[in-house]
Amino acid sequence: MTKVFNLYEAKNQLSSLVDRAASGEEIVIAKHGRPMAKLVPVRAASKEPRKPANAMGITHIADDFDDPLPPELLKQFGYDS
Repeated sequence: MTKVFNLYEAKNQLSSLVDRAASGEEIVIAKHGRPMAKLVPVRAASKEPRKPANAMGITHIADDFDDPLPPELLKQFGYDS
C-alpha cells in the first residue's frame, strides 16, 4: 500500500521514510496536495559487474573495418591516387 506524506511531514521524517522505502514500502511525497515524488527501494545491483568485450567496450567490428578507403574519400584527406 502506498502512503502519502506532505512535504513538511516528509522533511521531518525523512530518515524513517527512507528506512520504510528500503524495506519495500512505496512512499509518495505531495506538495500542496499534489503527488510530486515517490520513494521506492533501490534495486539490488548484480554481484558481478558487466565486463566489456575489450578495454574500450567495443563488442563488434565490421568485416570491412580495415579495407582501403574509396578514392573520393582519400582526396578529402589530401591523398591523390
